[in-house]
Amino acid sequence: MDSSGLPHLDRRIADCRACPRLVSWREETARVKRAAFADWTYWGRPVPGFGPADARLLIVGLAPAAHGGNRTGRMFTGDRSGDVLYEALYDVGLASQPTAVHAHDGLELYGVRVTAPVHCAPPANKPTPEERDTCRPWLVQELRLLRPTLRAVVVLGGFGWQAALPAFAEAGWSVPRPRPAFAHGARYLLDGLELFGCFHVSQRNTFTGRLTPAMLRDVLRTAARAAELPTAS
Repeated sequence: MDSSGLPHLDRRIADCRACPRLVSWREETARVKRAAFADWTYWGRPVPGFGPADARLLIVGLAPAAHGGNRTGRMFTGDRSGDVLYEALYDVGLASQPTAVHAHDGLELYGVRVTAPVHCAPPANKPTPEERDTCRPWLVQELRLLRPTLRAVVVLGGFGWQAALPAFAEAGWSVPRPRPAFAHGARYLLDGLELFGCFHVSQRNTFTGRLTPAMLRDVLRTAARAAELPTAS
């Protein structure tokens, strides 16, 4: 499957209305808004992946934030989790700038794509298992399109890990049984694809020090090397 199909896939994702609870929540959030963003026109739709179609490294999160990706229309953009992630990507040489404010701010990723197993912002940041499973075919298609160049994947958090492993299997990689367990710093090899676990860049983890900038940079740098991407020292 040719990676040129990713733009088409992204457009299809942005038009999805498969999960009634998520459709209602994302659209209500876009209508009501947060006071700080009262002058914004919220995206209010599913948020597709972000990054080049020939990415060698994929970062898998959880779902867009209600006033982040659901507002800006770009993964991890406009919220504190994204601030942490993109600053780390910039620090290791994988992003053109350390900030992600809106979808047209000039940010470029170098050999990296960012996606999520659930493309709509969920209430309380908690998709249901049914919503996770309904959204999985989008991730499977994205993985198939990226497969010719993809060499490493960083999965942020246990929810993303549980959602991603079945998607890897459906996309054609051999996933061992029992499935590999999630842990920060975990590293597994799947048919030439290196899989890395990392605590999620949520405020709950970064504010408490469970995930520090140094820990995040270390995982990203290690994964980039596995993907044979150049990194900053």
